[in-house]
Amino acid sequence: MPTKPLFVRAEWDDESRVWVATSDDVPGLATEAETVESLIEKLRIMIPELLEANGSSMEYEVPFEILSRRFEFAQCEDI
Repeated sequence: MPTKPLFVRAEWDDESRVWVATSDDVPGLATEAETVESLIEKLRIMIPELLEANGSSMEYEVPFEILSRRFEFAQCEDI
């Protein structure tokens, strides 16, 4: 039976130049990586480990969804 995906937020930290991931669905989750792809690889390992450490019942696969957010600026010509 498929379970509801866990929700993970990934926000760009411009000062540190890394993506930072946190989640209310995975207690204790806080990690960072230079790329979203690297972050996903870390999450594939960390999420099951943290769920097990918190005593959550787990299935063979743990689905998760990532919402990434990064603020940028576009330069406009003189108006």
